Amino acid sequence: MTELKPTKEEEKPKTQEGIPAKTFKGRIRAVRGQIVEVGYDDANALPKFYEILTSAENDKVRLEVYAYGEDNTLFCLSLTKRRYLYRNMPIISTENPIMVPVGNGILGRVFNLFGEPVDNKGPMNDTVPRSIYHDITQEKNVITSQEILETGIKQIDFFTPFVKGGKIGFVGGAGVGKTVLMTELLHNITYKHEGVSIFAGIGERIREGHELMKSLEDSKVIGRVALIFGQMNENAIIRFRVAWAASTLAEYFRDIAKKDVLFFADNVYRFIQAGAEMSAVLGSIPSELGYQATLETEISNFENRLISTSTGSITSCQTVYVPADELSDVGVAAILSHLDAQVILSRERASRGFYPPIDPLASTSSTLNKRIVGDVHYEVATRALETLNNYQRLSRIVAIVGEAELSPYDQLIYQRARKLINYLTQPFFTMESQTGKKGVTVERKIVVSDVDMIITGKLDHVPAEQFMFIGSIADANFEAAPEAQTVQGAVSPAESEKGMTNGQSGSTKSADKPVVNSGDKKTEKTSVSDASKKTL
Repeated sequence: MTELKPTKEEEKPKTQEGIPAKTFKGRIRAVRGQIVEVGYDDANALPKFYEILTSAENDKVRLEVYAYGEDNTLFCLSLTKRRYLYRNMPIISTENPIMVPVGNGILGRVFNLFGEPVDNKGPMNDTVPRSIYHDITQEKNVITSQEILETGIKQIDFFTPFVKGGKIGFVGGAGVGKTVLMTELLHNITYKHEGVSIFAGIGERIREGHELMKSLEDSKVIGRVALIFGQMNENAIIRFRVAWAASTLAEYFRDIAKKDVLFFADNVYRFIQAGAEMSAVLGSIPSELGYQATLETEISNFENRLISTSTGSITSCQTVYVPADELSDVGVAAILSHLDAQVILSRERASRGFYPPIDPLASTSSTLNKRIVGDVHYEVATRALETLNNYQRLSRIVAIVGEAELSPYDQLIYQRARKLINYLTQPFFTMESQTGKKGVTVERKIVVSDVDMIITGKLDHVPAEQFMFIGSIADANFEAAPEAQTVQGAVSPAESEKGMTNGQSGSTKSADKPVVNSGDKKTEKTSVSDASKKTL
């Protein structure tokens, strides 16, 4: 089902008598940065808020009405380059707000906020224009799902499962791999996804957008993806509005085409940042830490459009830039409150070469529960997090006195945690040209089984270094384990506690110290004595 394109007569506003209404005409009086003052004579044809004004001399001129002033004056936000504007320039109304093309014709194409293709593939066909502004009076029948959407990325599927219709965020500072992780996710899911994908580039680098387009073309999935960009070279108003335009595309495929949509946004923090710049341009009083007073309203209006209804689902994946790696930043906190899963990227892990550099202890997910992932997955994930937490504690001791000073049991836990951390690294398809390693995907049930083998000690014979950048344990072809051996001196916390209950300290139990052959002691003393005699 597609929308019918209105005729030219239907597009013109009409009065009650059916006579075509007058078109607004005015002239530019002043240009102050991104604020353009437009004067007019006839007050009977005033444009509405958010209506786009242009010029008969240059159709590249686009001004968005945002306020009425005194003395027959309109104040507009400039969506065009300043060099196109001059005083007394004639201005007319388009009688429409910002419109973006929707329909099957946008799939496989790259375009900007105004629907203009930027991929050198010619004009887009089979599309209809649609306003980017959401009708807040329209009711939606919101539906939640518990269906897990597997990404093939081990850390995400294991610690922060991705559910259909949910929202997941990749949160981190500059240069830790947010865009790479999102690109890999887009690559992996689009292969198996039967619906369409929308990618919104909000205030990021042009180079990254170009690389994404080439990556999708090479992987043969660009035909199911529509990409809309408002990059960092654009002014704040375009960067702010492109988020609404992208959500309009997702709403069309969900409500009209009745398809499931994957929505990718890179970067949502730039949307907040553009709103703060707009607020400063308009002279609004800033709120906490310089952000706009309407921060919560703006992010809520955007996120609330990305919901699943009875006609289709919108599964959202968003990157969130963290200024100065400060997660408590007001703008970041406003975004995180809308996410079902927060994948925190660690700069410390990235500096040590662990990719993807996800910090599982800092990451959270409301979907990691028995009802969604099952009892086995939940229990293994809980034990894995406990192991990683113990590793974090032990690593501070190791950094000071060395691993040899740990008790045998702590050494065992420390080594298993190292293997687990190394196992969770993974080569990506989208980075094959940079790393030279072939990308892999691993099913969730296999990851659960592999992690269980690591933390239960079934792979204690394998060095930790061999777990780096592998797929599954089966693909790594590790050598068979030797006969079962008990770790000499290893005492579990429960046994240690039992010993202390009997009046003995865990450190004084015979099992706490490696058993040393008495003959070895004798031999050692003899050799020392012989050496002393030779010296004498």
